[in-house]
Amino acid sequence: MKTLAKIAPALFVLLWSTGFVGSKLGAPYIEPMVFLTLRFAAVLVLLGPLALLLAKSWPARRLEIGHCIVVGMLVHGIYLGGVFWAIKQGMPAGTSAIIVGLQPVLTAVTAVALLDETVSRKHWLSMAVGASGLALVLAPRFDLSGTGITPATIAAVLLAVFAISLGTVYQKRFAQGLDLLSSAVWQYVGALIVTAPLSFLESWRIEWSGELVFALAWLVLVLSVGAILLLMLLIREGAVSRVASLFYLVPVATTVESYFLFGETLSVGQIAGMALVVGAVLAIRGRQHKA
Repeated sequence: MKTLAKIAPALFVLLWSTGFVGSKLGAPYIEPMVFLTLRFAAVLVLLGPLALLLAKSWPARRLEIGHCIVVGMLVHGIYLGGVFWAIKQGMPAGTSAIIVGLQPVLTAVTAVALLDETVSRKHWLSMAVGASGLALVLAPRFDLSGTGITPATIAAVLLAVFAISLGTVYQKRFAQGLDLLSSAVWQYVGALIVTAPLSFLESWRIEWSGELVFALAWLVLVLSVGAILLLMLLIREGAVSRVASLFYLVPVATTVESYFLFGETLSVGQIAGMALVVGAVLAIRGRQHKA
């Protein structure tokens, strides 16, 4: 477990950054809430038996189960639902990524208010540097001319950012110490409570293809099982505000992956921005280990 805790931050960033692969491949063939509902249902089919075999304990009280469900509604259902819906409505991925980039700051503010976490001036400065670097990395993808940038799509992504920020703090405050596997099962029940009813407002027309099957499998195994369990481990082991700083690295990793996988350009400004982001996150993580 100690070894996993050491490599968990880098592994989480790597896995979480590949989420664009699934959304990019799957979006043309399926509607967003239907996509997420199938994804969460598949996770439960996979994770349920695994938790029955390997989980050390299960949430024993209704209150504990309720906390897990609330985390799932926030971190999975509302967050992913808002982002997927906005992108499906035409919001450019780069624009949504810039809005999602507010998450570390919102999480830190929420952690101060609800968890009484201490965030130093140097930590705030590091987050400001990280935000500046993130802006440089994402600037070439920002497109105000996109028809998908509307009050509705902006509101959806802002709601998504607020949900995951509140959800990570809620996890730390109310679901700390619960078994990761068993609590994750209840989290995905919460996620389905959000997306399943909304999916019936869509047509449920699905064009099954190799790309969609791969996207669904990738998002289930890599993101909804692997990355989410790592995120819960990181929240349990460290301060929420410092864990949130890792999200600055996700667009950086995604940009590098796009460069190698899809031949996207990588400018000098983006490289400089990456250096700022990495330096800021290392500074934040370094202070965590000294504390």
